[in-house]
Amino acid sequence: MTYAENRELRKEIALASGKKSFDGGEFDNQELIKELLQLKQQKAELLGYQNYADYVLEERMAKSPVKVFDFLNELLTKAKPYADQEIEELRSLAKADGIEELQGYDHTFYAEKLRKQKYDFNDEELKPYFPLDQVQDAVFGLAGKLFGLHFKERNDIEKYHEEVKVYEVSEAGSVQAEEKFKALLYVDYFPRKGKRAGAWMTSYKNQYKKDGENSRPHISIVCNFSKPTKDTPSLLTFQEVTTLFHEFGHALHGMMADTQYPSLSGTSVKWDFVELPSQFLENFCYEPEFLKTFAKHYKTGEILPDEKIEKIEQSKNFMEGYQTMRQLGFGLLDMSYHTKVAELEGESVKAFEDKYTKATTLYPTNPETAMSPSFSHIFQGGYSAGYYSYKWAEVLDADAFQYFKETGIFNPETAAKYKVLLSSGGTKDPMELYKSFRGSEPKVESLLKRAFG
Repeated sequence: MTYAENRELRKEIALASGKKSFDGGEFDNQELIKELLQLKQQKAELLGYQNYADYVLEERMAKSPVKVFDFLNELLTKAKPYADQEIEELRSLAKADGIEELQGYDHTFYAEKLRKQKYDFNDEELKPYFPLDQVQDAVFGLAGKLFGLHFKERNDIEKYHEEVKVYEVSEAGSVQAEEKFKALLYVDYFPRKGKRAGAWMTSYKNQYKKDGENSRPHISIVCNFSKPTKDTPSLLTFQEVTTLFHEFGHALHGMMADTQYPSLSGTSVKWDFVELPSQFLENFCYEPEFLKTFAKHYKTGEILPDEKIEKIEQSKNFMEGYQTMRQLGFGLLDMSYHTKVAELEGESVKAFEDKYTKATTLYPTNPETAMSPSFSHIFQGGYSAGYYSYKWAEVLDADAFQYFKETGIFNPETAAKYKVLLSSGGTKDPMELYKSFRGSEPKVESLLKRAFG
């Protein structure tokens, strides 16, 4: 869709995608959605809750559907004007091609055209500035600067594959030369047969305290970066750089843990809080002050030029208004399904979907397509009555990093407060932890400032 010049082909693909499980055939999911939601409602009522969202949110940071709806609608009101401006830019481009009414299936094609006009650079230009070892040194150095952590490779510890590296992580003590063992960190960076795709952090062993001993965690980071060749080191795209920082943020949550019980250690926190440490750390990748310390050409040592850094910063928020409205639409629909199930008894899934996404819809809707029948994300797992948490986590990380920017991104006092948040795991209510760190609840304005200036 991004590169399809043929508009009729774009339309055909969008129609085929939108009809998935919504064609009245054997695999149509509309009645299954109703049945699934009714069963969830029954479960909630049997347990004494008004609806399924109340049941889920009792154990989340947001606490209640009212709080979630207020949060999503506040963001909607403030982000909508920016989204409208972005769509207007795309309409102008499309009109030059003779298109009078821009449709949803045109979006990615014209968005890519606009992106090229504004920020014409590609990943291949940037990769020589981000050799993997250099990026790893940078993230290790950042952990040292903020939290006093040191990383020493260990070759005497058993590992599950020869390409895996193991690091002993220690923390500088109060007495010079005294260091405390904090964790073992396993890094597994390259693809191989039998290894699944993607990137993730895993805790092989959580931190806990027992019989006077503080048993430290064993944490891993797994990625799938390009392998080095005989002549070239492993070179990362900028997106892969942020991926490594993201997973290292999760790893820090595990490594800094200091709790009594393993079930409350590290990333064992409420669902809508768990992405804060990972998304927070990504912010450093966009700070010129930090980027210039490690983004250096692997052959020449040249620091990444200012114009390229500027383009990275600018492109970060490209089409952010549109993406925000899209995510808010998903969140509002999810929360509506799990609080207003009775409405579905006399209404079609399509009518329900259109009604509760109307405020976030930027293009004309098609009566022949629907999103819900193939949108399994909001009907199973932790994102049922929890889709809002994507945006919730963005507000948290934007607000937390805004605090670092206000005090200096390497400020030791701010870092010390954040360290308490990381080390506490799930032992305290996350909002109380956050307020102890920040001095206030997270503000939506921090995300808006980062996204739209």
